[in-house]
Amino acid sequence: MDTSKHTFTTLFEQLGLAADDQSIEDFITRYSPLPREIALQDAPFWSESQSHFLEEGLEEDSDWAEIIDELDARMRH
Repeated sequence: MDTSKHTFTTLFEQLGLAADDQSIEDFITRYSPLPREIALQDAPFWSESQSHFLEEGLEEDSDWAEIIDELDARMRH
């Protein structure tokens, strides 16, 4: 079982996105603010597999859920 603490870097790597600090900040800046009525996993900029990963992580309250929630909060500002 993977017990490592997930970070934005590991989340972006899991999503197949550039995961260096600047790329993460650029992504958040580019797609923020995400409207309240759109769930993070339903945002139009995700691929189908990315959306599924995010949705599954939240629905199953997986070890990814906390960092996904943090990304969601950052995308709303």
